[in-house]
Amino acid sequence: MPLPLSAQLSGDPACSRAGTPLGALSTPGVHEFYALSGADAVSTHGFALGVMLSGRPGAGLVWVVHDLTGMETGRPHGAGLQEMGIQPQDLLLVRARNIATLLGVGEDALRTPGVEAVLLSAWGEDRALNLTAGRRLGLLARTGNKRLFLSRAAAAPRASPAESRWSIQSAASTPLMAGAPGRPAFSATLLRHRRGAPLRTWTMEWDREARSFVEPAPVSGRLAALAAQRPVAGPTGLRRTG
Repeated sequence: MPLPLSAQLSGDPACSRAGTPLGALSTPGVHEFYALSGADAVSTHGFALGVMLSGRPGAGLVWVVHDLTGMETGRPHGAGLQEMGIQPQDLLLVRARNIATLLGVGEDALRTPGVEAVLLSAWGEDRALNLTAGRRLGLLARTGNKRLFLSRAAAAPRASPAESRWSIQSAASTPLMAGAPGRPAFSATLLRHRRGAPLRTWTMEWDREARSFVEPAPVSGRLAALAAQRPVAGPTGLRRTG
């Protein structure tokens, strides 16, 4: 019987024994999420927000949004954040004009007492997002026992010192009763894990009430299986890097 996704994301010791890659998201350091396509950018940021929120009630959270991300996908909206289960007191939202500013704010946030996790949302390729910047962020995060999530769109996965690297795309949600829209659904593929966890793909939904990821809802009395057996290299051609 697989562990609940909420437990997988919580860093429960049982997850480590089971070798569940999702448990690695609780490891201090930098974790990268790449949108499979530009159209998946919003889903990628939403997935990163969910990971940051999951199992962290009352924690100090900072979200820094690159202005170009806002121009391409729309800026964060209060009603939308509430639909994710985010209250105004949960999150400090910062806008960054360019990538250099985005990284600078991220470093400052990691140095700030009371901040538990930081999300940086970036659009496009930029020289500032290099190995040196990754090492600086990783060192600050590990030293402060914090997590930094880097959500990127319109950029290709590349070698970095990140603890884990993922490819994210939207998935079809299961409709609720009377055909009401279902929970936000995501397909997450682990591309790299520093500790050698199996590279697989999971489909999961976000439960805003529980503030955690859950398995897809039952269909026709049966539980839709997670796509854990899918290889990383599929029709999209994505493969492990770095």
